[in-house]
Amino acid sequence: MAMIREHLASIQKNISLICQRLGRNPAEITLVGVTKYATVEKIKEALACGLTDVGENKVQEAEKKFPQLDSIAPKLRTHMIGHLQTNKVKDALKYFDLIQSVDSLKLAQEIDKQATKINRIVNILVQVNTSGEDQKYGVEKTQVLGLLEQMAVLKHLRILGLMTMAAFTEDREAVHTSFRSLREIRDQVAKKFGGHERIKMQYLSMGMTDDYEIALEEGSNMVRIGRAIFQ
Repeated sequence: MAMIREHLASIQKNISLICQRLGRNPAEITLVGVTKYATVEKIKEALACGLTDVGENKVQEAEKKFPQLDSIAPKLRTHMIGHLQTNKVKDALKYFDLIQSVDSLKLAQEIDKQATKINRIVNILVQVNTSGEDQKYGVEKTQVLGLLEQMAVLKHLRILGLMTMAAFTEDREAVHTSFRSLREIRDQVAKKFGGHERIKMQYLSMGMTDDYEIALEEGSNMVRIGRAIFQ
């Protein structure tokens, strides 16, 4: 447990120092521990050390891990951060509080359909491909406003913000650009849909182990960190 405690403390201290430099409040930053490669025991250790949010890439991994965490972390918030197929939506709704990777109208409609059956409002983020890389999922930057307009009629969805992954590159300016693009789109969405009951730009989810400092500099308030915690 000592190692995970040290890793978490180091990340939280770093986030605080970055926020101090930027004049931001570190309490406004949500740290999501990405449990993709973590065992249940390691996840339990992280929760015992104060981690409140965990994210998984696959529904079947959540099925295996999350039920074992209920007893020790009843207030745990769970995030779907990987690509979600429409045929997995029904199961996903059993395990996730926030689906961060909604990247099409078809997927949004399926989530709404399944949520209607169980009379639940599902919180989601819209994933945007700000880097333009073909291998990444996400809505094209120019299509976000139009997609949100179509999604706004889905009564069992609550859109709480946007998510992206930066360009996979050593070029820090390219990473800055990826993140800055999402912040600018967030501002456009907030302007267009201000006051809408189902569209709230509460979260800007961007930044992982290698680039969360840049993400925080560009306005992220939710970072998704796995390797730096669990390895």
